[in-house]
Amino acid sequence: MRRLWEFEGRWRITRKIDDRAAGRAGWFEGTVLFTAEAAGLRYHEAGELAMDGAPVMAASRDYLWREDDAGIAVYFEDGRFFHRIGPRADHWCDPDQYDVSYDFTDWPDWRTIWAVQGPRKDYLMESLYFRIAP
Repeated sequence: MRRLWEFEGRWRITRKIDDRAAGRAGWFEGTVLFTAEAAGLRYHEAGELAMDGAPVMAASRDYLWREDDAGIAVYFEDGRFFHRIGPRADHWCDPDQYDVSYDFTDWPDWRTIWAVQGPRKDYLMESLYFRIAP
């Protein structure tokens, strides 16, 4: 299992999106910056998002990553628990189910695959991370 401090720094991210509910595909390209905070790391993702049939737009998101005796926990920016990093994790956000797998086999390159399903959602999202600078 990876340690929190190993993520600090700047990463390039590419993401493929298969929105099966809408019948369209998309991509995201940008950077992720992990910066130290008192309680762990802040994850800041910023880049460009394009979905079939829509103009390219700027997109960003932030999370808080914290390490404890059980490993690394991910929190939403407002401090609510999201999930714990592991080979597999999940998050129920009524009425939608979010399932994720983490793959660190090619460290320092790594990837996540999210499968999201709900009454109006059905998409698969694969993100690849490549270290730019520690």
